[in-house]
Amino acid sequence: MDTLRSVCVYCGSATGTDPAFSEAADALGTAIAEAGITLVYGGGSIGLMGQIARRVLNCGGEVVGVIPQFLHDREVMLREVSSLVVTEDMHQRKKLMFDRSDGFIALPGGIGTLEEVVEMMTWSQLGRHDKPILLANVSNFWDPLRELIDHMTTYGFIRPGWDVTYDVVDDIAEVVPRLIARHTALQEERTPQEAMLNRL
Repeated sequence: MDTLRSVCVYCGSATGTDPAFSEAADALGTAIAEAGITLVYGGGSIGLMGQIARRVLNCGGEVVGVIPQFLHDREVMLREVSSLVVTEDMHQRKKLMFDRSDGFIALPGGIGTLEEVVEMMTWSQLGRHDKPILLANVSNFWDPLRELIDHMTTYGFIRPGWDVTYDVVDDIAEVVPRLIARHTALQEERTPQEAMLNRL
């Protein structure tokens, strides 16, 4: 059975107005490094993105940054990462981040963070992957999204059999253990054929 080797963290290029967001980024970065999991992220040097990447590096962990050329040209990338991949555009960036990750965590962030984690939810809903998706619900940040998904379900736009599958964790200390447990459970649910396809 494959273990959780890497995780993609989506988060803001700002730190936000609540100090709990920065504290969560530091705590999560420490937990990822201590678990021996590689961080895959958007390659930026600012905001929560830069903060979590630096914390993983400072704790001896591995960090893969994936950044599009136009942001690389603006020199907002974090040069100290273990590996920096420069893509042609945002679409290629998101696909590479997906390919290199065994699971996904969303910290607080803006419209880009929202778009990225919802895309992973959509791909999961359509059966394109079975990787775990987790919302780190720091200071109840993701409650409005959860309410919106429930609203869509109530009005019949998310139909039975097409559930949006994700986990929500309020305590940042529980994020990595929950993601590992969810990844293990999903691995155990796979048929041999699905496991083979996932390795291709």
